[in-house]
Amino acid sequence: MDSGENERHLLEAKSLQKEGKFTEAANECKCVVDAVEKTYSQGAPDDKKLHEIVSQAVELLPELWKQAGSYNEALSAYRNALHSQWNLDNDFRARIQQAFAAFLLYSGVEASSTPSSTVEGAYVPKNNLEEAILLLMVLLRNFTLGKIKWDPSIMEHLTFALSACGQNCTLAKQLEELTPGVYHRIDRWNFLALCNCVAGENKTALNLLRLSLHKHERPNDLESLLLGARICSEDPHLGAEGAGYAQRAIDNAQGLDEHLKGVGLRMLGLCLGKQAKVSCSDFERSKLQSKALQSLEEAVRLEKNNPDLIFELAIQYAEHRNLSAALSCAKQFFDRTGSSILKGWRLLALVLSAQKRFLEAEVVTDAALDETAKWEQGPLLRLKAKLKISQLRPMDAIEIYRYLLALVQAQKKSSGSQFEDYKINEIDVWHGIMYDGRGETQEALITTFNAVLFEPNYVPSKILMGSLMLKMGFEASPVARSLLSDALRIEPTNRMAWYYLGLNHKADGRLIDAADCFQAAFMLEESDPIESFSCLL
Repeated sequence: MDSGENERHLLEAKSLQKEGKFTEAANECKCVVDAVEKTYSQGAPDDKKLHEIVSQAVELLPELWKQAGSYNEALSAYRNALHSQWNLDNDFRARIQQAFAAFLLYSGVEASSTPSSTVEGAYVPKNNLEEAILLLMVLLRNFTLGKIKWDPSIMEHLTFALSACGQNCTLAKQLEELTPGVYHRIDRWNFLALCNCVAGENKTALNLLRLSLHKHERPNDLESLLLGARICSEDPHLGAEGAGYAQRAIDNAQGLDEHLKGVGLRMLGLCLGKQAKVSCSDFERSKLQSKALQSLEEAVRLEKNNPDLIFELAIQYAEHRNLSAALSCAKQFFDRTGSSILKGWRLLALVLSAQKRFLEAEVVTDAALDETAKWEQGPLLRLKAKLKISQLRPMDAIEIYRYLLALVQAQKKSSGSQFEDYKINEIDVWHGIMYDGRGETQEALITTFNAVLFEPNYVPSKILMGSLMLKMGFEASPVARSLLSDALRIEPTNRMAWYYLGLNHKADGRLIDAADCFQAAFMLEESDPIESFSCLL
């Protein structure tokens, strides 16, 4: 078939496409591809007209098959276009690669395994996602080498693909390797900050956002302010900085961005709550906690159907021992999520246990166990065992702990499961309690000291350390008082911290202070959950 005949078939295919006859158009286009494939397999002929027609045909054919709904044929056409010796120009090849990557990502059609033309020993993608990522990385490489022009949609597709498989560090690396000037430096900082944040590199992300939010850059960029506040909300020592970002975000949430005001208020509440945990003054701490609660309440009024926000408000209410409001929020969260989230079950059970409704809490826990996969039952089993102890049924608790221990051992042996509920500092505290119970105070101190060093803000280790220091005599009393006061700064409603602080004051002869501490411990015991509400965060 000569160039004129090929051109006639190609024009006929384009005409049929405009008429909506996609299958017929694809068959016409395929005639062109099939006719010249044998010729090209022996080397590309020196015919510019034929080369132009073939380039258009191999680019058009997969699109026609897609429009006809013949996705397997489209897949074959894409691979044929990229693997055969068509001698395509860089721009033609880049457009086909990009269209093929988008097809693999969004079509919902699972590509077949190794194409017949794969070179022996070459890497073979395991699925659509891997193949699309490889194609997009090839495009980025070609752009870096100056072979093709920049198309922002390449990075958009790659962002989706790498995010979908959790490769955010790889995404950040690809962005860093792009030629300077492709993105404005502030956009580049923000993009890198987001990648690092999702990858868990909060320190790096926050440093990038500080550059972006500098007064000479974009100090009022709403998305950057909210992301900065979100990162700061996870660290008590960054709470004040995060509250500043959140307040600026609220002030700038106007016009088309007014819907983000609720997000800003939520971040403000979380940051103020964290800031309160490191406040040195009781008055300042109380003021910050009150503001945090007000911010979250206002945020809920703006975003009534946000389950995560309702959950955070429930925790705030519970920590302030407003148990009726906490129970109401817990039920709302339960309804919004359709009882599908484990922490919702745990929150409901803990609030009921704080109200001393142990039987109802146990019913909730049993229902949660029925709805939860075996590998995820650890926290619920611990909760149920503690409920049994609260109901003076220690033998039942022992049986549950035996089952829990078997589950832990099975999870540790399983290669596909990571057991994260029991952290090293928690185990150290258990060991400290065990040594203390056996009268081995020195060994208990060493073990608990390790827990304090590992996580300085872990309240149970501070309380245990403080209680052990009380046994060391008058000289250790200031150290014990400092540890217990620090524990109460982090968790003001911890009754055991108040109790041991009362013992400390009593030993030092401060009887009025001791009485106040014992009274606080007694009042908190009446609304004390079987586990700290902070364990849900």
